[in-house]
Amino acid sequence: MSNFAFGTYRISDLNPAHIEALKEAIDSGITMIDTSSNYMDGGAERAIAVAFSDKEDKIDEIEIVSKFGYIQGSSLDAHKQDPIEEVVEYSEDCYHCISESFLHDQLTQSLSRLNRNRLDCYLIHNPEYYLLDAIKKGIDKDERLDEMYRRIELSFIGLEKEVKSGRINSYGISSNSFSKEHNSDEFLPYEDLVTLAENASLNVGNDKHSFTTIELPINVLEQEGLQCAAWAKKNGLRVLANRPLNAQYDKLMFRLAEYDESHEYYHHLNELMDVCDNDMLRPLFNLLEQLDESKHKFGWIGDYDMFLYAQIIPHMKKVLEVIDEKNRDTMFNFIDLYLQEYRKMVAYECGKNTKVQLKEYFSDCNNSLQVCALKYLMKKDDVDYILVGMRKPSYVHEVLSLKE
Repeated sequence: MSNFAFGTYRISDLNPAHIEALKEAIDSGITMIDTSSNYMDGGAERAIAVAFSDKEDKIDEIEIVSKFGYIQGSSLDAHKQDPIEEVVEYSEDCYHCISESFLHDQLTQSLSRLNRNRLDCYLIHNPEYYLLDAIKKGIDKDERLDEMYRRIELSFIGLEKEVKSGRINSYGISSNSFSKEHNSDEFLPYEDLVTLAENASLNVGNDKHSFTTIELPINVLEQEGLQCAAWAKKNGLRVLANRPLNAQYDKLMFRLAEYDESHEYYHHLNELMDVCDNDMLRPLFNLLEQLDESKHKFGWIGDYDMFLYAQIIPHMKKVLEVIDEKNRDTMFNFIDLYLQEYRKMVAYECGKNTKVQLKEYFSDCNNSLQVCALKYLMKKDDVDYILVGMRKPSYVHEVLSLKE
């Protein structure tokens, strides 16, 4: 049966609830925490260090897995000042690199943020960005795969050097492309990775390679990755399954979870609409009406989150420019309370819609979507760890109780 690991995507050292969730997981017997240098621009790694600050006796009991590859936030600013070699400029705010010099620098920063001298396992994070960029540029398939393997082998050499120096115990690859169909241009072939690791260890002079781990999306909707997992186990590698509850299906995203309906939503909605029922704030009144009518129309909660920051908040700020600063701050407080409850309602409606849309996958599900989705993975012999985001202590209890 698979174990659960604490996934730190969207975990921040600035959020007390996140720190408490980490501490609760540590005290509750979690044996792995998965993170990355780019999660919250290093904030996730700093949060782990804070959580362990008064739990030094637990440090050797819990494995920390981190990753490198993304150049975002402060790393992107640094790159623009002092350029790195072999960078993939995938989009305006997302560059990528797996070169030896970059991994050395990123590992140094991760160890500093984590307040450690050694990392248990270090993963190349989505190396397929080179493939995606090469596809856009029209590079021949054989040529781009050859180049991809060259880059990975050089990165493996860098990782073997870090093993030799004692800064990491082992390494691996986290790739969304391991879960693509084999005939997809975006698929990252994995059959030769062990050979590349063996070559890298010989190059460095290590007795044996330290390639131990793969991480990839596997969930009840995305089962293609199980082939990669089976290959990994046959080759003595362990498998970390990520995105157990965020699934892609038929080019759509689904959150495989159900949430309680907000009991405070209509109170905050009606209170805010009363305040806005005047000529000055009529545009905000109309927006609230539209939002209320649309709360069941989002495909998944991620769609709403993007819409919130791209459309809703800018529109609200513009409307509130007509009132003085003191009243504006008061309105922001009203709006903040309302938006917290509105998000709960969107999540509730998304959960209901998902259960209907995916009824064929959950026909035998007598529990919540999230419990059924996690139990599906728990039964997979080829999955060693299931990475679950647990941003509240209550989530830690809910997830870990499934092991009892």
